[in-house]
Amino acid sequence: MTDIPSLPEGYEISTDPARLDVDRVHRWLADDAYWALGRPREKQERAIAGSLNFGAYETGSGDQAAYARVVTDGATFAWLCDVYVDRSARGKGLGTALVTAVRDHLRPLGLRRVLLATHDAHGVYEKLGFKALDRPDRWMALNFE
Repeated sequence: MTDIPSLPEGYEISTDPARLDVDRVHRWLADDAYWALGRPREKQERAIAGSLNFGAYETGSGDQAAYARVVTDGATFAWLCDVYVDRSARGKGLGTALVTAVRDHLRPLGLRRVLLATHDAHGVYEKLGFKALDRPDRWMALNFE
């Protein structure tokens, strides 16, 4: 696993839920994220409440520039989801730095695995140590939608 450069200058990452711009996060996901298009605000709020949330913020303005959410029991398993970088902040390495912060936050918990699903960002996650499932035939899903 390669170490990733630090957070781009002018940004900071926090897990403080009080700092989340829930309006912005909902707009990003419901309007622009292929996996969450049309997600209702109430559902997003429930997802945030039941998750460990990471925000990347511009240090000068305090405006939120990126978001990631982790569903975890804190002991054996985690699911990384809803990773989103504002279009105006892309190309600076902010998303990679955010996922690095998530990985480094989770590592000391002793989790067995952290899973995620992506349609088009395999290369980004592979840089951080993620890889395809060794035995995908062992995994199943129950889909309600």
